[in-house]
Amino acid sequence: MDRPPRRLPAPRGSALVGTLLFLAAVAALAIFPQYVRKPYVLHMGVILFLAVIQGQAWNVVGGYAGQYSVGHAAYFGVGAYATMMLLELAHVAPWWGIWAAMAVAVLLSVVIGSITFRLRGPYFVLASISVAEIIRLAALYFKGFTRGAEGFLLAEIPPLHVLGHEIEFVGKRPFWYAGLGMSVLAIGANWAVQHSKLGYCLQAIREDQDAAHSLGIPLSFYKNVALAISAAFTAMAGGLYAMFVKFIDPNVAFGIDVSVQIVLICIVGGIGTILGPVIGAMVLVPLSEILRNPRGLVQVGILPPESRLVDFVEAHLSNAHLLVYGILVVVVILFAPEGVLGVLRRSAERLRRRAARRAVAAAPPSA
Repeated sequence: MDRPPRRLPAPRGSALVGTLLFLAAVAALAIFPQYVRKPYVLHMGVILFLAVIQGQAWNVVGGYAGQYSVGHAAYFGVGAYATMMLLELAHVAPWWGIWAAMAVAVLLSVVIGSITFRLRGPYFVLASISVAEIIRLAALYFKGFTRGAEGFLLAEIPPLHVLGHEIEFVGKRPFWYAGLGMSVLAIGANWAVQHSKLGYCLQAIREDQDAAHSLGIPLSFYKNVALAISAAFTAMAGGLYAMFVKFIDPNVAFGIDVSVQIVLICIVGGIGTILGPVIGAMVLVPLSEILRNPRGLVQVGILPPESRLVDFVEAHLSNAHLLVYGILVVVVILFAPEGVLGVLRRSAERLRRRAARRAVAAAPPSA
């Protein structure tokens, strides 16, 4: 896979415009639920926010450090299980238990990183997959601790008390705001990493590990820091997912498809960029939801109930989302190795060049 191209830092003016656009988008998303009456739309939004958090989390270790982990289901599952178990067994409210779940995921990442970061390239990828699969099988085997394949079913979520107000997590709207806030936090963390010494060291490791080591950059330390940050936010997404769907089992929380989808979010959107995971989530989540539940298009009024497209998808493509993912990845790697964001940037650059040529051609000749 081609590495993300090295770009010069954007001028301050463009950074200010980007910040203002980001704040405007967050404000619009915060107001949006007040004007939506269809639960399916809010459901899609929560799933989208979860994908953004996961993509931003993976981007720290995979995009900046160049360590293509395909075992992030381990941290996602740990976040989901720790949050759910603290609530069910110790009666710890999930909005506090999720922080403990993130801490557990960080400790697990230190153990996993100390082992797998001794490997490079495809060997590291295979090791990351193996570790996640070992954890999944352990969760199935130790039934006395994890309830095995039976999993955990959440009956209700205790209210959250903030500044004298009680927030009841009933329906989709509270999870929309929780997902939005966590997404903003994940994007902010990505921005902070990218513009810090840590980010520069990680990018040096991504470009050439041996050269970075020769310059005195401790490879193992910075890789483990990146993995710890990535694991924390992935566990955060897992905890929110467990509360949202109210049921988890080892195959749902630790499945290989969870890791694959996390990686695909960044590959499709653009690895090593802040906007890439957002765009990747906006492409993959609607595609996945439409293939799983094409009737959702009827619920939101996009297609009529007697639509032949809905009948065709239900009959032939309802379980083909992984196949579609595979085709999409092949297309992206062959024709857009920088992801959708790279395609958009190249298109914008071509338009600017055409506009500049037209301006030069239309300019009157100098005396």
